[in-house]
Amino acid sequence: MAGALLRVICPTENASFSAPTLFSLVPKNGSQVRGYSTVCSRLKFSTGVFAAASLSSVVANPPGSSEKKVYEVVLKQAALVKEQKKEKILDVITGNDQAESMTRGDLLNGAYNRCGEVCAEYAKTFYLGTLLMTPERRRAVWAIYVWCRRTDELVDGPNASHITPKALDRWEQKLNDLFEGRPYDMYDAALSDTVSKYPVDIQPFKDMIKGMRMDLKKSRYKNFDELYLYCYYVAGTVGLMSVPVMGIAPESKASTESVYNAALALGIANQLTNILRDVGEDARRGRIYLPQDELAQAGLSDEDIFKGKVTDKWRSFMKGQIKRARMFFDEAEKGVAELSAASRWPVWASLLLYKQILDSIEVNDYDNFTKRAYVGKAKKFASLPIAYGRALMHGSSKLAEPSRS
Repeated sequence: MAGALLRVICPTENASFSAPTLFSLVPKNGSQVRGYSTVCSRLKFSTGVFAAASLSSVVANPPGSSEKKVYEVVLKQAALVKEQKKEKILDVITGNDQAESMTRGDLLNGAYNRCGEVCAEYAKTFYLGTLLMTPERRRAVWAIYVWCRRTDELVDGPNASHITPKALDRWEQKLNDLFEGRPYDMYDAALSDTVSKYPVDIQPFKDMIKGMRMDLKKSRYKNFDELYLYCYYVAGTVGLMSVPVMGIAPESKASTESVYNAALALGIANQLTNILRDVGEDARRGRIYLPQDELAQAGLSDEDIFKGKVTDKWRSFMKGQIKRARMFFDEAEKGVAELSAASRWPVWASLLLYKQILDSIEVNDYDNFTKRAYVGKAKKFASLPIAYGRALMHGSSKLAEPSRS
C-alpha cells in the first residue's frame, strides 16, 4: 500500500492483538502506568490531512459510482455535525478494581500525552501546527492521528504478511467497542474520549479498515473510479474524521458539506501523491496503484512498470497523473480558510509541503522508479512562514454553496 499516514504500533501488537487491556494498564499499588511505552522505531509521517473547500466538479456532482458512494458518507457526516452528537459517558474504568492512586482523568491525560509524543517525534511539522489549536482540539487530533497509523500498520508494516481478514475483523470490533465507550488500550481510550466529545461518525473509520482489506486482496485498479474509492478509504477518510475536531470558522459562509468535500479533496490529493512518489517501491512489491485503462491508453503495460525505464510515453503519462493530483490540491486550497483560525496552520503546512513532492517528481525527470521524490529541509522551513501567513487570513469564502444552517 502506498502508505498515507504514520506508523504507531509494533507489528506484534497488530498480528495478535495481545496488548494488555486498558484496565490492566491501571496500577494497583500506586505505581506508574505501564505497558504503553513501546512504539516502533520505524514510524514516519507521510501525509497531511484536513482541509475545507468545495469539490463542485469532482464530488458534489459525482459522475462516477465510487464518488457517489463517498459523497453519501460526506452528507451523513455533515448532517451529524449539524445535529451535534449527544454527549456520551466514557466508561474507562469500572468496578471495585479502580486504582486508588490514579483517576480516570489521569489515565486519559496519560493516553493523550502519549499520542502527542508520537506525533511530536514522527510528525514534527504537523505537531508544531497543532500547538496553535486549543488544548482539547490538539489532543483529539493526536488521538485520531494515532488510530489511523495503527490501522495502516496492520497491512503496511513489517508484520503485514501475517495479517488476515480475521485480524481486521477483530480490529473493527475494537473500533465498535471504543465508540461505545469500551476502549481496549490507552490509545483507544484517547480516541474513545474524543468521539464522545465531537460529532465524529464511525463510518469513515470503518471505511479506512475497508481500505486495509482491499490491500490484502487487490494489487491492480482497472480505472480511476476504482482508484478513487481506494484513495478515499485510506486517506480521504482522515479528513472526514478530523473536520469535526478542527472546527469551522464562525465567520465562514460555506456549507458544511463543502467543508467535508474539501477534507476529502486533500486526502485524495495526498494519496495520489503517495502513489506517484512510490511507483517503483510498490512495483517491487508486485503492486501497481495506477489506472490500468489509462496506462493502456498511454501505450504502457504492467511490464513497463516492472522494467522501470523512463520513456517519453512514461513522461507523458506522469504529466497527466500529476495534473490530476494538483487539481485535487487546488480544490482543497480554495476552502482551507473555512477552518477555525487555530486549525489552519497545520493544514496549510501539510498541504504546501506535500504538494511540493509533485514538483520533485518533475525535477527527477519523472523517474519515480529509482529516485524517491522528497522535500528537503530547507524548502520545508521556507514553507512554514508561508503557511502561517496564509493561516492568518480568512477572507471571503470561495465556495459557492449556500450558508450553513
